[in-house]
Amino acid sequence: MTALAARSPEYVRQAWREAAQGREIALLDLREEDPYAQSHPLFAANLPLGLIELQAWSRLPRRDVEIVLYGEGAFDAALIPAAAARLRALGYLDIAVLDGGLPAWSAGGGELFRDVNVPSKAFGELVEAEVHTPSLPAQQVQALLDARANLVVLDARRFDEYQTMSIPTGISVPGAELVLRARDLAPDPRTLIIVNCAGRTRSLIGAQSLINAGLPNPVAALRNGTIGWTLAGQTLEHGQNRRAGPTSDSGRAQARRAAQDLARRAGARFLPLAQRDELKNAQRSVFWLDVRTPEEYRAGHLAGFASAPGGQLVQETDHHVAVRGARLVLIDDDGVRAPMTASWLAQLGWEVWVLEGAGPADWDEAGPEQPPLPELPEVGRVQAALLADWLAQDGAKTLVIDLAPSAEHVKQHIPGSWWALSSQLDQALAQLPGHARIVLSCRDGLRSRFAAAHLAACIPTPVFWLQGGLQAWVAQGQTVEAGDARLASPRIDRYRRPYEGTSNPREAMQAYLDWEFGLVAQLARDGTHGFSVLAGAAH
Repeated sequence: MTALAARSPEYVRQAWREAAQGREIALLDLREEDPYAQSHPLFAANLPLGLIELQAWSRLPRRDVEIVLYGEGAFDAALIPAAAARLRALGYLDIAVLDGGLPAWSAGGGELFRDVNVPSKAFGELVEAEVHTPSLPAQQVQALLDARANLVVLDARRFDEYQTMSIPTGISVPGAELVLRARDLAPDPRTLIIVNCAGRTRSLIGAQSLINAGLPNPVAALRNGTIGWTLAGQTLEHGQNRRAGPTSDSGRAQARRAAQDLARRAGARFLPLAQRDELKNAQRSVFWLDVRTPEEYRAGHLAGFASAPGGQLVQETDHHVAVRGARLVLIDDDGVRAPMTASWLAQLGWEVWVLEGAGPADWDEAGPEQPPLPELPEVGRVQAALLADWLAQDGAKTLVIDLAPSAEHVKQHIPGSWWALSSQLDQALAQLPGHARIVLSCRDGLRSRFAAAHLAACIPTPVFWLQGGLQAWVAQGQTVEAGDARLASPRIDRYRRPYEGTSNPREAMQAYLDWEFGLVAQLARDGTHGFSVLAGAAH
């Protein structure tokens, strides 16, 4: 394979400084999510080797965008060449390696950040530092609830997160919905609105959104979210289903005027939907993003647009958009959610456009998002019934390896199957007993199909993928088992967030808060962020 060019850390950092002028670059961390979350540069996007075929065309839409790769060290012996080969096979033309890897990045004065979604979390801390977003501690909010004070608690997280744990009386209003719905949820201007999330970012951005949009109500973030609530020794609710109802015409109209004014003040631009082709540009990476709820998207959406609910998009820019300096094009059907989302993305340093005038007749596709994929490889396949026969007749001849996310494997997998990372299949096979055939599985068969093609090209043992994956296996009534007794790879595919779930150690939660408090200083030391908090937005 042709040797990769090397790009210095300062080269990448300078490209980030020029992102506001439309200079594009994608710094890709090829490791699994957990090692990525332990230490990475600010705008590095996590794209593990095993997910390249599944995600590259969505997250890197322009084939000649400049891509810089890094792995565990200066020049990872296997990870970087393998990733470069896969990217080239997908049509990418400009691929380089980060010269010296992360050690050189750090030695050159670049900051290394912990956790995931760091750009958005650091930005949230910067917002609070610059405009002093009001917040109330958990103990004070609990006292107000106990006194039946005139207040409403709005949970800005995804609905599934809200259902896992929530503040008593809290209503699920995911971030982009807040400005659209808050006037109807708190029509009395004397009602105190408390916005919460699990930690800090979505609470702060949500509360400041309402303040920026000119709500007459007093507004505050719940300081430190459900983490702060738990550390205060207070009780959370679980399994709640409180959601906002329909919006009123007057509430929607007021929200629309405020959101569009904010977006323009922040630097976002507007264009009629009929003129959207003007935003296509062969020299620019363009991301077409529908910021409505997942339910609305599935009911009907515009072809070519990805589902990116606005609050989560602001929270997870690094996941949705891997190219720093790219152009983002947003759409909604109410004139509120896209402009509000755009107001924050523009402050985060993105070129943002809002398409206006979309209505019910424009949603010409239905169903879940279908990411663009390369041609599916032709490689040996096996149906669930035949695999069941193989295992029943002589299971010792068939090695089944599950490539699903490890959390899914622990919940449910084919009896006797091993779990492995698709990026570490060669290491996994080295520690497993030999078999006459290998069958790869995953949830739907897609990940395992690509992995089977790569593996079949490297070993003499016959390799198959389970057609339809575990879904097909279960649909045919085959038995499954749970547990983590057969792990052939370390469970590093997902970083355990200290603000997720209900069983995190108190020390981990406190350490997470302490880390967030230090992000503003890290941004200042790093000097590449390009954030610009909208002035004059304090309540």
